[in-house]
Amino acid sequence: MSLNQENVRVAVTGAVYAGTSSAVLPTSADESPSGFTDLGYVGEDGVTETRDRSTDTLKAWQNAAVVRTLVTEGTITYQCVLLETKRETIEEYYFAPVASDGSVVIDPTTEAPRKPYVIDVIDGDDFIRAVIGSGAVTDIGDQVYASGEAIGYDVTITAYQGTYGETGSEWTGSVKKFYSSLADPEV
Repeated sequence: MSLNQENVRVAVTGAVYAGTSSAVLPTSADESPSGFTDLGYVGEDGVTETRDRSTDTLKAWQNAAVVRTLVTEGTITYQCVLLETKRETIEEYYFAPVASDGSVVIDPTTEAPRKPYVIDVIDGDDFIRAVIGSGAVTDIGDQVYASGEAIGYDVTITAYQGTYGETGSEWTGSVKKFYSSLADPEV
């Protein structure tokens, strides 16, 4: 068994970026996202990645042996609390533009638009980057106004399936993750 404590990562800091329709998806862990806006400070619990799958098992007539397990549904989501009260976080939380007078019209039946997202997790010189080619805020948490507590915007981003990139470097899926510490330095 080979143990190496230098391979242990901690999510010391990071960033959550929302993209525009003209955003260029990053193709590495350390490439600066172009066409993306940093959504600012995230609450101390960071970002939670959740993979959820539903399966259906197929059994054979003989001995009722399980012969295959089919994935019938699968999702990947990222949940975080955005702490900065600024145009971009308000628009992510309410799915509506902020008007020039600083107001936003809230319609709880509005669906969030799909757009690309990038989530960076940073530990010193090491990056873990999740690139969501097509995602949307599909759930929002309660907003609490309390003395001594930051006003937060609790959002859950769901990643949707798609094909992204140019021929030769394209990928099909919901999320593409890059690990800078695993990249081949010779490439």
